[in-house]
Amino acid sequence: MFGRLLKRRRDKPASRLAAGIRIYAIGDIHGRADLLSALLKRIESHIAAKPIVRPIILFVGDYIDRGPASREVLDLLIKCAWVRETIFLRGNHDTFIMKFLQNPDVLRDWSKLGGLETLMSYGLKPSIGADEATRKKLAHDLEAKLPASHRQFLDGLVSSFACGGYFFAHAGVRPGIPLTKQRDDDLLWIRNEFLLHEGDFGKIIVHGHTPVREIEIRPNRINIDTGAYATGRLSCLILEGDRAEPL
Repeated sequence: MFGRLLKRRRDKPASRLAAGIRIYAIGDIHGRADLLSALLKRIESHIAAKPIVRPIILFVGDYIDRGPASREVLDLLIKCAWVRETIFLRGNHDTFIMKFLQNPDVLRDWSKLGGLETLMSYGLKPSIGADEATRKKLAHDLEAKLPASHRQFLDGLVSSFACGGYFFAHAGVRPGIPLTKQRDDDLLWIRNEFLLHEGDFGKIIVHGHTPVREIEIRPNRINIDTGAYATGRLSCLILEGDRAEPL
């Protein structure tokens, strides 16, 4: 469900990155390889037109599920890491592939979150309400089809990243807990306790997880998830110096 837009969304955060650093922060992708490919080309054009010493491309997680091309998204992200400095955060959806391989019964929950689309992107034919034997076979077949590079990519995701006055996490942070002591469960799943908090977190939190119609900039956080799989809008926030603006 899309979050409510506020007039404050255009407020600029009182934060800053060191000179020579520019971060391109990309919202939740959810299997939309077409949108990701187009956005990466726009970023390359922007860097070419406005060179900077250290451009960083940061992704806030949820690369898979819901959309039709999760496998292709992971291929694109891996290729991006070959040519650019990249930070890949872990989203709550990105945990399900490995959990499913270890415990096929996870499919009962994963299928409600778009997991069937992910399995189909790997050439499998899952069904709604699969029985135990079918779940085990699907996990076995996915194990065979999952490239080693995808497994390494998913294992290498990080739960958070800090740079200058910004702290990046997929879902957000728990108010009242130091940023260095946040629990992974909160970083990947938290919603209302974080979204409704209007106090200072210590840094500006850049996050996704809860779709909004356009990038939402508040005094203490910036939401960059614009519901790409449903809206066709994959957003990118440019952070440089004390500026924060959409690409």
